[in-house]
Amino acid sequence: MADRKIIAVVGATGAQGGALVQAILADPNGGFAARALTRKTTGEKADALRKAGAEVVAADLDDVESLVKAFTGAHGVFALTNFWEHFSADKEIEQARNQAEAAKRAGVRHVVWSSLEDTRKWIPLSDDRMPTLHGKWKVAHFDGKGEADKEFTSRVPTTILLTSFYWENLIYFGAGPAKGPDGTLAITMPMGDKKLPGIGVNDIGKTAYAIFKGGHRFIGKTVAIAGEHLTGKQMAEKLSKAIGQPVRYNDVPPEVYRSFPFPGADDMGNMFQFKRDFNDDFVGARDLKVARELNPELQTFDQWLKKNAAKIPLG
Repeated sequence: MADRKIIAVVGATGAQGGALVQAILADPNGGFAARALTRKTTGEKADALRKAGAEVVAADLDDVESLVKAFTGAHGVFALTNFWEHFSADKEIEQARNQAEAAKRAGVRHVVWSSLEDTRKWIPLSDDRMPTLHGKWKVAHFDGKGEADKEFTSRVPTTILLTSFYWENLIYFGAGPAKGPDGTLAITMPMGDKKLPGIGVNDIGKTAYAIFKGGHRFIGKTVAIAGEHLTGKQMAEKLSKAIGQPVRYNDVPPEVYRSFPFPGADDMGNMFQFKRDFNDDFVGARDLKVARELNPELQTFDQWLKKNAAKIPLG
């Protein structure tokens, strides 16, 4: 590892971080080594990372000193926060600030910060077309990340990576097809006929790795990625073909989606409304050609389904 540049990967046992660790380890001659950061360095996930060839190091996003220690000696840091652990954009901003400060103190040369748009730049708090949440957010899990961009760009050489809807949400986070009253499977989103940028999470990891390999030409840049832009109807048609039974697209108004009885439904409803109402900007930022140049193995939804359709629970 001494002759390779170390990338310290926050959230290495999670989706994006885990995908980046896999991408680094899959390229043993690429000149980089993976340092997997996790709160718990024992257990099945940490042991699997260690066995695969990653260095496993303890770090806590609420503890700056632990981050400084974990980042020391690293060339790069992949930084992220997870709103869904605590449902607090304020905490995301604090954790982003901790990572940025630690990266600065550790002398990190390149940070890739996994972020999203601050939707208040499009729909200010005074705009009542969308409810304001907790007095200061429109889409909390977007706005907190977007507001935190400056924590990195003001301290360390940074590339901002804007991601898209994970297709893995269909497997793990309840977004997959569910049976309606008539027994027909449906995916439900308040997107109308607008396109939803989506991506396989492994492709986020591969793209982040390509950015680190690209080095200085990406510093100071924002890179926005997706694997494909599809309407809800198109997604349902592709799901139908992949699972061998009909799936329809159930378009509901955002206010209905916000009323659904699951934690964060109000935030998710606002998110879909933002993507619908400002579709040209959101889709336009995610140039598929750019993503494919960085990651020639970028999957389409059909390709992702071929590998993953059997994992999707059919509620």
